[in-house]
Amino acid sequence: MVIVGAGFGGLETATHLKDVPVDVTVVDRNNFHTFQPLLYQVATSGLNAADVAYPVRGLLRRYPTAVFRRAEVTGVDWDTRHVLLDGDATLPFDYLVVAAGACTNYFGIPGAAEYGFPLYTLRDATRLRNHLLGRFEAAAARQGLVDEGALTFVVAGGGPTGVETAGAVAELIDAVLRKDFRGALDVDQARVVLVEMGDSLLPAMRPGSRRHAAETQAGRRVELRLGTRVESVDATSVKLAGGEVLAAHTLVWAAGVQANPLAARLGVECGRGGRIRVAPDLSVTGRPGTFAVGDIAQVGGPAGHTLPGLAPVAMQGGRHVADAIAACVAGRTPGPFRYRDKGTMATIGRAAAVAELPWGPRLWGTPGWLAWLGLHLWYVMGNRNRLSVFLNWAWSYLTWDRGPRVIFEPDQPARPAPD
Repeated sequence: MVIVGAGFGGLETATHLKDVPVDVTVVDRNNFHTFQPLLYQVATSGLNAADVAYPVRGLLRRYPTAVFRRAEVTGVDWDTRHVLLDGDATLPFDYLVVAAGACTNYFGIPGAAEYGFPLYTLRDATRLRNHLLGRFEAAAARQGLVDEGALTFVVAGGGPTGVETAGAVAELIDAVLRKDFRGALDVDQARVVLVEMGDSLLPAMRPGSRRHAAETQAGRRVELRLGTRVESVDATSVKLAGGEVLAAHTLVWAAGVQANPLAARLGVECGRGGRIRVAPDLSVTGRPGTFAVGDIAQVGGPAGHTLPGLAPVAMQGGRHVADAIAACVAGRTPGPFRYRDKGTMATIGRAAAVAELPWGPRLWGTPGWLAWLGLHLWYVMGNRNRLSVFLNWAWSYLTWDRGPRVIFEPDQPARPAPD
């Protein structure tokens, strides 16, 4: 059995097959799992990169039938049932799980791909942190850059990622960088602008939660541009659909994702956003023994709606696929996947969050923030990572400071292998 992708869905599938008589190979281009919900904290100097990354081999060593292969999947030969890897290598399979995730969707907006900063991978997060801190250093060295937009940070997308990122950037500026650049820079000139195409933030939540999020953001000096969208981007400006042009050197793109391009190369039916269409049991039509989970799969939910690309959806899907494969191995027919909604959360900043539970309760402010902290700390992989995340959060809360405010040089070209 081959699992493509070491994200939430892929690893959940692998670990829940421990008692099933199958040999499992997990394939991913990275040798680590990324805890994506906390990437924005890496980007805003709240956490170290290593806090949200966990080595896949370290996780799978507890499962004797599972191994890891670092490689990039380029396609599948359905006739011979081999997964094609870069470098002309292949892996045979009886069962295949496609859990390769998603990538940023720029919706064809001019300049967004060239000048925008996505926030979907660990590399994205560290690149944004380098840039954000670099803009302050540059502005401190040359004051004229402030008027040119060096300290204006535009966040596109009013969903959880956009709201959390905008709040974290505003908090970093107000609580930390204001002290770091005291006397060298007028930090009051820094701006955070959150752009959302809809008429409210967090559209998946209830009206009360949306209003609370907007009021809290505005109270923390985040400028809201609702009911508009980014029309074009270049290195020093962001143009909005209403005609407003923001002088800005930074556009954080949190406005949407699409399926990993691998989906289009597999010769399977794809739907909206390039996602693989799956049957109710998450199997891929016309490809026996093949399943898709997570952001790369178009999974039907209640009332015909597609389930969102969230970690709980991927994790529950991974567990279901493991059960489905166990059923196939035992000669039984898998049942349909049923998603159990456990609620939605988004943090707005220090002691501020909104949380909605499926059975009705809503938590705002500090209670919602504490619930958000506890849930995310629980799901971080590895005790070392949990401890490090907890200590960073505690340090930040008690001291109003951030630890990893470091700018790394760009990656250097790899040295050639010795003969």
